[in-house]
Amino acid sequence: MTNAEDRGEVGPVDSEDAVGRGTSGVTGNGDAHDEVGPDHLRALSAVRTELSRLEEVLCAGHHPVSEAAARVARAVDSSTVTTRAAAHHLHVPAWLRVTPGENRWPVAAAIVVAIGLQLALPDRLALQSRWLLPGLELAMLIGLIIASPVRFNRESTALRITSLTLTGLLSLANAWSATLLILGLVEGTEGRDAAPLLSTGAAIWLTNIIAFAVWYWQFDRGGPAARAHARRLLPDFQFVQMQNPDLAHPEWEPQFVDYLYLSFTNATAFSPTDVMPLSRWAKLTMLGQSLISLVTLALVIARAVNILK
Repeated sequence: MTNAEDRGEVGPVDSEDAVGRGTSGVTGNGDAHDEVGPDHLRALSAVRTELSRLEEVLCAGHHPVSEAAARVARAVDSSTVTTRAAAHHLHVPAWLRVTPGENRWPVAAAIVVAIGLQLALPDRLALQSRWLLPGLELAMLIGLIIASPVRFNRESTALRITSLTLTGLLSLANAWSATLLILGLVEGTEGRDAAPLLSTGAAIWLTNIIAFAVWYWQFDRGGPAARAHARRLLPDFQFVQMQNPDLAHPEWEPQFVDYLYLSFTNATAFSPTDVMPLSRWAKLTMLGQSLISLVTLALVIARAVNILK
């Protein structure tokens, strides 16, 4: 063995000879086990060492595969950290995702109040009987509570139809009373005493607010059950919390109290205030409520002021 071989350095010619001997040893007689010996393995190891040395010389001490792998690993780690940070800070508002559903009792309490206001009206302003429509409304409300006692998260065609029918009866009874009162004021048959006139007008006006609040609540984004399941992303009413989610509670979503506030401000200001209608049906419904409220208040207050002593 030469001095170069003692130092572990093998020249190009020796490498090729070693590869040739290794190859012939493997393929010469087809018996690799008999032909490949310790000398051939040492020669192959020397070739590998020489190739690694040449790679280091050509790459100026930098291993290309290792450097590329390191860069990829650093990029992946950085991307992972960035993604986790973004996911930590990103919060989808409750009104855009699936939620447990709204509590039933606020809207049920409002409907009970409306039924009580209808029963407080004089018999002459009621449809057929003072107890007819309020009794139907109360029966339907009890049925809805039994079917879904806690939250509005059950999507059912029967429940939806029953709920809309209840809202329709509430509006029908109040519209009938308001029409009779307005006609009586115009014809002079109503409003002989200021106190009964003001109490009757206030009952009709408040019932009108509750009825329109229920309509807004029933149809915004498909109703309470559809909102709980996030069926529709585009709202019909834009609340302040939707415009400034950073100022709202993370779990905020519009509930009946928000629609009651919307109805009250529309009935007093006769126009939108801080809640904007976005769809056409919402704009037309608010227009109708403003008109009814304006006519009722104008006639009742004008007549009451005229007869006050």
